[in-house]
Amino acid sequence: MSSCTTARTARRRRTVRIAAAALTAVAGLTLTACNGSGADEVKPAGQSDKGMATAESGGTGSSSGSQSSDAKAGSDAKSGSGAKSDAKAGGSGSAGKQSGGAPAANSGKAGSGAQRCHTSGLKAAFATGEDAVPDEDGASTASVVLTNKGSSSCVIGGFAGVDFTSENGGERWSLARSSAKHGSITLAPGDSTDFKINVVMTKEDTGFYQPARAEVTPPNETKSITIEWPFGTLVDQRGATHPGTFVNPIG
Repeated sequence: MSSCTTARTARRRRTVRIAAAALTAVAGLTLTACNGSGADEVKPAGQSDKGMATAESGGTGSSSGSQSSDAKAGSDAKSGSGAKSDAKAGGSGSAGKQSGGAPAANSGKAGSGAQRCHTSGLKAAFATGEDAVPDEDGASTASVVLTNKGSSSCVIGGFAGVDFTSENGGERWSLARSSAKHGSITLAPGDSTDFKINVVMTKEDTGFYQPARAEVTPPNETKSITIEWPFGTLVDQRGATHPGTFVNPIG
């Protein structure tokens, strides 16, 4: 082997050693850098973990607080439901008072026996006393007396229906009603009330209407009471727009 070859071989070996040393140094630096980085990261991570543990603990506390709040809210909601129930109960109580008022009124009505007067419990008749007889000629009045013949009180008010039947052929005349206001009254057993019929009487032999009887139908009833007409002749105004013979309200 020549000296030149020996020199080149020595240089290559030295170069390999230097390269190996360089690689070892780089590896060491890399390892150191990695270890240093890990050490640097571990500590902050530990702090971060600690901080996270605290946050999680606080979060758990917050969650517990939320549960407590929810539980409290649930308790309040329950109380609210109770309040609602109380309100509902109060409403029922209020309704109960209203309901209580209605039976009281009914009880009062039942207690007084103030039911509506029915045809079957009434007696009707024309008043024929000295002051009750209508004038023989001209406008006057006739009174119909209604008596409670039942065993309990009853209420009556409004207009009775009155239909005349004539002597000559049985022609009917359904009397008109006045525009007078009316109320109602209570009739105890045996008590009476009346209503007036405005009449226009005549002595003439023409244009007259001679009633034979009157059919009196009490207010809100369908059955009538037939009574005899005890007076004279009426002016026939069955076709008149505003007849002078008409019915006034009871009482």
